[in-house]
Amino acid sequence: MQFTLDDIRNAAEARYGSTDIAIDEARTVRLLNPLRLPRARRDELAALQEAIQAEGADQEKAITDMIRCVAETRSAGDALIKATGGDLAVLATIIERYSEGAQVGEASASQS
Repeated sequence: MQFTLDDIRNAAEARYGSTDIAIDEARTVRLLNPLRLPRARRDELAALQEAIQAEGADQEKAITDMIRCVAETRSAGDALIKATGGDLAVLATIIERYSEGAQVGEASASQS
């Protein structure tokens, strides 16, 4: 059986695709699966995941930093954060949805 690189890319996108959040009718922010992030951003995400669980952690800062980290671009992450109006419950729900769709726990295991 032979596959093209495009076949492999399409399979990777289907399995490890982004979590897309429409801010409005004109703009959608893509939150990239950890496996699709460059290594430096995977490392940053792993550190942020640890930080958010630390006692006394600033939850809002950790969550917004995570959104910026996994957004396709930092400016897209900023736009998503701004659109929430700083509502911590909405920000936390974004991370929950992202984690469910991206299986974030796999990222640290795949780093070698």
